[in-house]
Amino acid sequence: MSAVEQRHPDVIEAELVPADDGTYDVEVTISSPYDTPQRYADGWRVVAPDGTVPGEHQLAHDHAGEQPFTRTQRGLTIPDEVGEVTVEGRDQQFGYGGGTVTTDVP
Repeated sequence: MSAVEQRHPDVIEAELVPADDGTYDVEVTISSPYDTPQRYADGWRVVAPDGTVPGEHQLAHDHAGEQPFTRTQRGLTIPDEVGEVTVEGRDQQFGYGGGTVTTDVP
């Protein structure tokens, strides 16, 4: 698919890392080949299987010179009964969509 046809960013990697305080950090790699100042990947969300969202992360600027790019969100609280989460990317014009990554909660 060409960059012009792609409407949403793809999450290509996501890893949950336990923090010392009982929360989690999530390291997310996103591919956003259409990146422009007018339309770019502006964040992601972490979704539990029941649809609840333990965390959302906003990106303040485009990453046109860095594709794909990796960022970390810290301090996610994920309930003990949740065994896996899915990370979804967000495009500032079209919202959530594109490739997702599901990862186990360690």
